[in-house]
Formats: sequence, structure tokens, C-alpha cells
Amino acid sequence: MAKFNLFSEESNKSPLARFWKKFKTNHPALVGLWLFIALVLLAVTAPLLAPYGVNQQHSDALLLPPSWHDAGDVRFLLGTDDLGRDVLSRLMNGATYTFGLSVVAALITTVIGVLVGTFAGISKGIRSSFLNHLLDITLSIPSLLLAIIIIAILGPGLMNTVWAIILALLPQFIHSVRNLIVEELNKDYITAFKLDGASNWHILARGIFPNIYEHIVVIFTMALSTAILDISALGFLKLGAQPPTTEWGAILAENLGLIYLAPWTVGLPGVLLFLAVLSTNLVGDGLRQVLKERKAD
Repeated sequence: MAKFNLFSEESNKSPLARFWKKFKTNHPALVGLWLFIALVLLAVTAPLLAPYGVNQQHSDALLLPPSWHDAGDVRFLLGTDDLGRDVLSRLMNGATYTFGLSVVAALITTVIGVLVGTFAGISKGIRSSFLNHLLDITLSIPSLLLAIIIIAILGPGLMNTVWAIILALLPQFIHSVRNLIVEELNKDYITAFKLDGASNWHILARGIFPNIYEHIVVIFTMALSTAILDISALGFLKLGAQPPTTEWGAILAENLGLIYLAPWTVGLPGVLLFLAVLSTNLVGDGLRQVLKERKAD
């Protein structure tokens, strides 16, 4: 009887509560989630929390190592660069560009991708064939190469980079959503909806989307991870953010010549990029694992 009550209590929980209960048992994913949240907060609050202006120069503090070094200065926790600019302030501000804009790009991609992917999934005949062939062509080009091609058309710059990344991520997102829609349309409950005379909108809103929204979140994390790498790569190649913008890839390119003289100016933005991609991938892997377990159940 106690087991029955426990089962009933578990079944009465909302899908989100059951999802969170399974997700939090994956400790790497949970660490990735808290790190992800910390990066989001940093991207939002960096302009308020940075101790110095991003381009403020201190002529008496050129190439100071981090404060824990014997030659460091407590005024500059992570040291300074060759122009006397505070590395911590620049990295904090760079989170807004690299991580914040990547989140914005991934969200815009998600909205457009879901809309177009849904249209592609429910389309029939010539429209479906045309969209499939168009997706096949664009999917054959790596996202970074496609972004470089778009940048070559639009011109270098941070905002052009964001639009280039959105356009580069869209084919894969649309393809994934389309496959999810097509897979759901072939299930028995959709046939029951149609026999009841439900409209396409009712089938999508009440039947399909409640069953695929978790998959869309997983696709979003994959798109975000790619966006972070691409925006940094374009900045490093000097096709994206231009100096003195504090985007992490641009900071890496700007200080590459100092790698032996002042390795902290290169290593620290590299570490932040690693943590940003790692946290996103850990969350994505945790979500995929929960979805796999739910499908097995």
C-alpha cells in the first residue's frame, strides 16, 4: 500500500518536476547548469561589476601579472595587458559579447528554426521537396565556413557576425525540428486527433509540441555551443568583433603576440571559452540522458 501511495505521488508531479528530479541526479550536468547560470549572470551584470573601464589605461601598470604572482598588484586581480588595461574588467565585459550574444543568436535561431521547421514538417509535395533539397545543400557546408561566407558578403563586424551565425545555424536547426515533427506525425495519437477532426494548429499545440519541446531545448544547447565557438573563431580571425571590442576571441587575437611575455592575457580568455562551451555541452548531455531514460521508461 505504501508503494502504491509513493507511485501515486510521483505520477501526480508535473512533467517539469519529474524532469528536474532525473536531471539533478546527473552531477556533471548539474555543475554545468550552475556554471551556465553564472555565465549568464556575468554577461548581464558585467558592465556594473567590472572594477575599471574596459579601455581605461594605467601607464604605471603595464603587463602586470595576476595578483597572486610575486610581481602582481592587488588592484588588478588578473593582471593587465600591454596597454595597462585591467584584464578582469575586459574579460567580464567580454562575457556580454561572446556568451550573451551567442545566447541571443541561439534564441533567435530557435524561434525561426521552430517556425520554419514546423512548416517544413507539415508541408507536402513540391514545397516539402524544395525545402528538403535546400536543407541538404546547406547542411553539406560546415557552420563556421558558412558563417565566413556570409561575413564575406555582409562585411566584418560584431552584429554582422551575429546574423552570420544565425544564418549558419538555421539549416541544422530547421532539419532537426522537421525530423521531430515528421516523426510525431507518424504516431497513432496524431491519427486519433485527425479522426476527431482536429485542425493542424490544434494538433501542433496540443499534441506535437508538448512531446518535442524538451528535444528542442537540447537542440538549443547544441546550437549555443556552436555559436560560442563560431563567434570566438570569427573574432580570432578578425572577421567578427574588431579591436578594442572585448569579445573573447578578439582578445585572444589581439594578445597572441604576448603569449610568451604575458601568457595570462591569452590563457585566461581561452579558459573562459573552454568553460562556456563545457558548461553548455554538460547541460546538453544531461538533457539528452534524461530524454533517453524517459524514452526507455
